[in-house]
Amino acid sequence: MSDPIRALVLGLGNPLMGDDGLGLAALQLLREEWELPDTIDLVDGGTWGMNLLPLIEDARELLLLDAIRHGEPPGSLVVLGREELPRYFTHKLSPHQIDLKEVLGLAELRGHLPARATAVGLEPERVELDLELSATLANRVGDVARVAAHILRRWGHHCERRVLTANA
Repeated sequence: MSDPIRALVLGLGNPLMGDDGLGLAALQLLREEWELPDTIDLVDGGTWGMNLLPLIEDARELLLLDAIRHGEPPGSLVVLGREELPRYFTHKLSPHQIDLKEVLGLAELRGHLPARATAVGLEPERVELDLELSATLANRVGDVARVAAHILRRWGHHCERRVLTANA
């Protein structure tokens, strides 16, 4: 019997820099509102830098959640395929953003970048010192989590939305 396919869902960004914290907010929503199998690892990638390399190289599938500057109106949903990731990671949103271009480049050079790799996020409205997402992005975090779950299902993982009940 072969090992189950393991997907790494990596929430990226800096929650101290406004919309740059989108990836971590979306990751938290996946944790709280979705039933995910143990073949999916949810990891706060925050500012780990090169320490992310072993996690990425060990994954069979890679899903990145982040604020993505793509030249669209703020709050626009952005989904990037594996071939687009190097271009995306050449543009830092904030001076504190980890440089994943080098991490992904090294994983690819070593022959260990997952064949299935996608980034999902929203176009940021503001990246500045702030503990909150802009209202534009805060209203759409659920969309990022839903798209992430859809991608994971397409990759063969069973993902179901939890039924949330109000406390009586």
